[in-house]
Amino acid sequence: MTSTSVPVVLPRRTVVGYALGSVGTGGFGTLPGLVLAYYLTDTLGVAAGLASLVVTVPKLWDVVIDPLIGARSDVSAARHGSRRRFLLAGAVSIPLLFAALFATPTALTGSAAAVWVVVAFIAAATAFSVFQVPYIALPAEIAPDYDSRTRLLAPRIAVLAVAILAFGAGGPLVRDAAGGGRTGYAVMGLVGGVVIGLGMLAAWWGAPRRAGIAVPAAAPVAPRPERRGDALRLGLATLRELPAFRRLLSTFVLQALATGAMLAGAQYVATYSLGSEGAVTFLFAALVAPALLVMPLATRLSRRVGKRTALTGATTLFAVAALSLLPMRWVPGPWVYVSVALAGLAYAGMQLYPLAMLPDVAAVDARDRGVDRAGVLGGVWTAGETAGLALGPTLVLGMLAATGFVSRTGDTVVAQPASALTGIVVAFSVLPAALAFLSLLPLARYPLSEAVVDAPGVPSKETRS
Repeated sequence: MTSTSVPVVLPRRTVVGYALGSVGTGGFGTLPGLVLAYYLTDTLGVAAGLASLVVTVPKLWDVVIDPLIGARSDVSAARHGSRRRFLLAGAVSIPLLFAALFATPTALTGSAAAVWVVVAFIAAATAFSVFQVPYIALPAEIAPDYDSRTRLLAPRIAVLAVAILAFGAGGPLVRDAAGGGRTGYAVMGLVGGVVIGLGMLAAWWGAPRRAGIAVPAAAPVAPRPERRGDALRLGLATLRELPAFRRLLSTFVLQALATGAMLAGAQYVATYSLGSEGAVTFLFAALVAPALLVMPLATRLSRRVGKRTALTGATTLFAVAALSLLPMRWVPGPWVYVSVALAGLAYAGMQLYPLAMLPDVAAVDARDRGVDRAGVLGGVWTAGETAGLALGPTLVLGMLAATGFVSRTGDTVVAQPASALTGIVVAFSVLPAALAFLSLLPLARYPLSEAVVDAPGVPSKETRS
C-alpha cells in the first residue's frame, strides 16, 4: 500500500555521516576477502590448509564477540544517550590493527607468519565489531519512522557499493605500485586502514549525541552482561522472543549465503568458463555497480509497496537472474555480464531492504518492552551475516570438491574434467538461486507493516512469540 505520511527530514550531517561509515565497512569486508588468502600462500609461504584456518578463525570469533559488544553498547546508549563512544573506539583503533594484518615481520614465514596474521586479524576484527555492531543499531535511533529508515539506508548502500569497487580495484593497485611483495602489502594495509578509519570517523561525526528512539521515559537501563555467556543468552532471547527478528534474520542469512557463494564462484567462472582470470574484475563490477543506479528507485519502490514486498521482488529477480546463468556451461559469452548485472540490480535491494527493516524491529521491540535492545539485535545480526558470508565460499568449495575440481600450485591453468566445469557453473548459478528462493519462506511470514511500525504507543502482538 502506498505511504501517505509526511516525509521526515533527517539532518544532512546525520545522513552524510552515516553513509560515509560504509567506506569503513566496505573496505574491511572487501580487502581481506580479496587478497588475504593469496597473501598468506604466495607471499608468506603458508600452506593452503593452514591459510584456510587463518581466514576462518576470526569469523568464528566474530560470532562470539558481536552479541557481547551489542549488549554493552545498549548499556552505553541507555546511560549516555548514544553509541558514539563505541563508534569512536572502533574508528581510532582500526587503522594500525588493519595495517598490522598486512605488515608481517620479514623474519616470519610459514606457520610463524600464520600466527602473526591470525592474531592481527582477530584484533582488527574486534575493533571492527566495536564499530560495526553499534553502527547497525543506529538507524532505529536516528530515523524515527518506517520510511525515513529506508531513506537513511539508501545512501549508505550506494556508498557501500562505491567502497567495495574502490577497495576491490584500488587495493591491488596500491600494492603493485608500492613494489608488490611484503612491502607492497604493508603499504596497501596502511593506506587501507587509514581510509577505513576515516570512514568510521565520519559516522561518529554524523551520529547524534542523543538517540531519538521511542522508549518510554521510565525505561529501565538494560543489564550489563558480565560474561560473554550472558551476552549470548541475551542474543538467544531476542531470537526466542521476537518472531519478526527471527524471520528477518533467517532471510538475510540465507541471502548472505547466496551472495557469498556467487562472489566466491566468480573467479572460477572467469578462469574456467570465460577463459580469462581478468574477467573477474568485470563480473565483480557487474554485480556491485548497479546499486549506484537503482538506489533512488529502490527507495521509491519501498515507499509505494512496502519493504517486505520490495524485498520479495528483489530476491525473486536475483534468483531468476542467477538461474539464467546455467546455460553458460554450454554457451559462454558476453551475455553472462547481462545476467550478472540483473542479479546486481536485485542485490542492491537485498542489501537495502533488510537493513531498513532491522531498525523497524528494534523500534517496535523498544516501544513494546520499554528497553532498547538495538545493540543486541545488531550483534546477533552481524554474527549471522558473518556466518553466512563465510559459509558461502565453503559451499562453493564443497561443490567443487564433489565434482572433481583439480587444484594447481603454479600459474598454468590446468584442464578440468567436465564434471568440475559443470560444478563451477552450478555453484555460480543454481546454488545462489536455490538459497535465494529458500529465503522467501521466512520472509513470507515477516509481520511488520508500516501501520504496525508507526502505530503510536500501541504494543504490537506481531513481534511476540
